[in-house]
Amino acid sequence: MTIPLRAELRLENGPIGKAGADRIALIEAIAETGSIAAAARRVDLSYRAAWDAVQVLNNLFAEPLIVAIPGGARGGEASVTLQGAQVVASFRLMEEGLRRTMAELMDQLAGAGGAVPSQIWTLGMKTSARNALRGVVDSITDGAVNAEVALRIGETAEIVAVVTRQSVIDLGLAPGVTAVALINAGSIILATADEGLRTSARNSLRGVVSEIRPGAVNDEVTLDLDAGKTLTATITSESVKRLGLAVGESAIALIKASHVILAVA
Repeated sequence: MTIPLRAELRLENGPIGKAGADRIALIEAIAETGSIAAAARRVDLSYRAAWDAVQVLNNLFAEPLIVAIPGGARGGEASVTLQGAQVVASFRLMEEGLRRTMAELMDQLAGAGGAVPSQIWTLGMKTSARNALRGVVDSITDGAVNAEVALRIGETAEIVAVVTRQSVIDLGLAPGVTAVALINAGSIILATADEGLRTSARNSLRGVVSEIRPGAVNDEVTLDLDAGKTLTATITSESVKRLGLAVGESAIALIKASHVILAVA
């Protein structure tokens, strides 16, 4: 499965601020409506958010892009300066050039018999979850409200998530689709591999302890899984000692299917 290359243009000026297509659209809306309030409604922003964006835009450039006379959410006037109009025109020109460059690059890849791998989008992915494991949807078991999605993350490793049926539709999940399983480290229970546990946790992943980072109360334990993937759990230091966890020892990570969040590009 492949995805097309897509790039977005963004202007930055150090810590002062940044402007992308969304703020350029706001400038265009202000030019057309003559009002920050009306422009905010057009681009689906609150008046406060639009006003803050105007201030950032004016701070970003040497000369103001927008001259505004505040009048609250119901009134006030605003106009785009000559500098603002020039910034919009330049931005759209650069955006078109960027689009053409991406199209040429895709043509070159196609001509060379190559393709952009679907996993490349994960390079820019940011999440607060400690674990983000990429895989391919293996199967989906439908239910009245929820669905069980099995994600293959290696030759022998699989993660099952329970999500709503609507989420399956919204995310476009289907067998063969690439997705990422997000798992908080605190949602993982560790057990030793020789305990022969019977548990209600849907996911039971075997691995080898590769690192233990001690803390004042909790330790961070990382397991090496199948296909070069790792899984990190946060458990109490006392539990690490009681279980006898050590680097090189086998362990099992237990994860409830309801604690797994799925994401797609």
